[in-house]
Amino acid sequence: MKKRNIGRRLICVMFFTSLLCSAIPVAAQAPKGNQTAANNATAKCSGAWTGNVTYTRTQTMMDTKVTERVSNRGKDTRRWEMIYNYKASVGVLESPERNGSNIGKANIDHKMTSTEKTEAREENSCDRGKTFQVMSGSFEDYSETKGQASNVEANVNVGVNSDGTYSVSVGIPPIQGLVAGKQTATYSGQCKEKEGKTSSLPATPTGIDGHSMTSDGRTRVDPKDPNHLSGSYSREFSGGVETISWSLQKCGAPLRITDIQFEEMKFPNWNDWHEITEQKGTIDGNFVKIKAKVLNESGETKYADVRFKETYKGDKWDGARPDSPLKDDVISVRVGPNSEELVELMWDSSGYAWFDDGRPRLVQRIKAELEENNKKIDEKTENLKIAPKPVVLVHGLWSNWAAAWSSWQNILTTSHSYDWKAFPVGEKPEKGFMNTGKTFMSSEQTASIGDNAHQLESYIKYAQEDRNAWHVDIVAHSMGGLISRWYIDQVMPANSPDGRPKVSHLIMLGTPNLGSPCADVMDIAFGMTGKQVEAVRQLQPDYLEGFNKIHTQRKGVKFSALAGNPLPVMCKSIVPNDGVVSVPSAKWKINDTAESSSLHIDLTGTSDFSAFVKPRLAIGPKGDHMPAVPETRQFTGRFGSARIYGAQWPGSQKEEPAPAAATFAKALSLVAKQTTEIAVPVEVSSNFGITFMADPNISVELLNEQGVVTGKNLARSAEARGWFRSIFYDKQTAAGTWKLKIENTGDAEYQIILTSWKDAR
Repeated sequence: MKKRNIGRRLICVMFFTSLLCSAIPVAAQAPKGNQTAANNATAKCSGAWTGNVTYTRTQTMMDTKVTERVSNRGKDTRRWEMIYNYKASVGVLESPERNGSNIGKANIDHKMTSTEKTEAREENSCDRGKTFQVMSGSFEDYSETKGQASNVEANVNVGVNSDGTYSVSVGIPPIQGLVAGKQTATYSGQCKEKEGKTSSLPATPTGIDGHSMTSDGRTRVDPKDPNHLSGSYSREFSGGVETISWSLQKCGAPLRITDIQFEEMKFPNWNDWHEITEQKGTIDGNFVKIKAKVLNESGETKYADVRFKETYKGDKWDGARPDSPLKDDVISVRVGPNSEELVELMWDSSGYAWFDDGRPRLVQRIKAELEENNKKIDEKTENLKIAPKPVVLVHGLWSNWAAAWSSWQNILTTSHSYDWKAFPVGEKPEKGFMNTGKTFMSSEQTASIGDNAHQLESYIKYAQEDRNAWHVDIVAHSMGGLISRWYIDQVMPANSPDGRPKVSHLIMLGTPNLGSPCADVMDIAFGMTGKQVEAVRQLQPDYLEGFNKIHTQRKGVKFSALAGNPLPVMCKSIVPNDGVVSVPSAKWKINDTAESSSLHIDLTGTSDFSAFVKPRLAIGPKGDHMPAVPETRQFTGRFGSARIYGAQWPGSQKEEPAPAAATFAKALSLVAKQTTEIAVPVEVSSNFGITFMADPNISVELLNEQGVVTGKNLARSAEARGWFRSIFYDKQTAAGTWKLKIENTGDAEYQIILTSWKDAR
């Protein structure tokens, strides 16, 4: 493999930086022609514009090249990426001559990285062509140029024309920085093992070019406020954009606030602060750094206090509400003569996507007030958009993201705005895909709960990176709740750097936390007909008993559970249920629960979202955003065997009991529009029931020995949409033979599998 020279690479990067900046024109002067001198604007002051000008330049360049090796038995894949970020915040002051001209004092932050990675692969032989093997090498060249400077003199010009248009220009000088780099090489598959190497170049002084920019001159002075200028101008170039923004005042007070800026940390890098753009905003629960710039135009040192408040002025519904402090902190600042100081406040944005009554808060108005000698002398307000935490949606058994959650982005958008984002697991399979069974009653192998939990982990990371969110909420349906519990217990770190769990809230809709008795009955039926459906086994109460013994940690995540109760009987249990999960199983031992009249597959609908889900996610600033208090041991229910994947759970001392013998089980297929009858043996019992699994197009009627219909579960009824469909005869029975009339009302062939049971209680 070709050896690289890291010194040569760094020289190339520095040369590229010089070329990158050389194409930018020098700072423009105030426009000539029809122009009114600034110092003629008023007779009461010199006419100098003062305040703040900010210049930013960002650029990303990438290149990928694949080259065939000379042997034609391999390829070299080279990927290169350059990321350039430059920012200068310029305090604009009146020149010492007091003649209406300006001077600038700039704080500069610059960083550029260049990464080149090459993957080389070739099939080669170590035995003179008898056998071939893959030999590979990985090479990476990385360089970083950084520089910072404070209080650097900069040129600022403001030109106002007679027609009311104006332009703003800024010129920032070069500064000194440091360039460092690293080169690594690793190898595998060579005939003789080759050791990888890493070499570094220590930080070396280098020059960083300056920048200049002029707005397009189309911005107009506001005739109602001619002594204030504010705005921004951007232009794009290959792979990048540069922006100049300004907030300037003429004849202003000697001590005032010139600018407010917001920053957030770039997930997942704690303390990696980046400016928040007005269009994108931030996410509820992120920490925000609020920065206010205080300018002192006087010739003497000034002492002042800054208070940050939320203000409702201009809000449609709450415009009359008084301002309230974001925090109780009062920040004192000392500002030297003819200089600018930055005041910072770390602010927790939790709850600020909502009002406390659950209404969406589309924008947060943040005000900075400046006080001198306990008297307010200036204030400035800026808007900050705060979007709700992303909602990760976890589907259940025999389902997928589209079947369970296709309408949820519209639901979230209607409830808040398009900035409330839904992330259904599997929508982008490359980010994470759960296999819980493709089709109803499928006996194909599914992924385990644990494997699906790792896919959920991947999707949560994708949601966080996409939205730059340090926290998410999870809404899970059915078995998705068990997958989510496994993720929280086994995978999720105990806390994020801010001391709060990555998942703020887990909302479970019809989750079988104690299993389903129908899974016991149907597992026996599947076994008697020669099938085994792993997904059904994972819903058995014994399986969940063991699951609950091990997966007990909640790590501060708030748990809520919704249980469906429209049906009175399920399998061998007289208990309210949703057709799949009983109310006690869904509620488990969770403090925050509620019941719904929806069937199992309808719990993801709009009505249950509005009544149960949204009130638990739309929590305003005064709500509880801290981690949940740990609860007592969470398991409740019957203690029988404890097994997972056929083995006993640790700590289980009881032998696994033999399954209750089923009196009858049968599987059959019906072609379109076919009707058939089958005999069902009935034993002496206090009551009798049939449970079956079939498409909603299948109708079933139970007839006694006299041919009288004793119960029915008809096609396309509400009950027909459940996984486990039952007919319950709540009277004593004598030994005999009854009949089931089964009809396929659909236009395709469908399968039905059924079993009988007795003595429900």
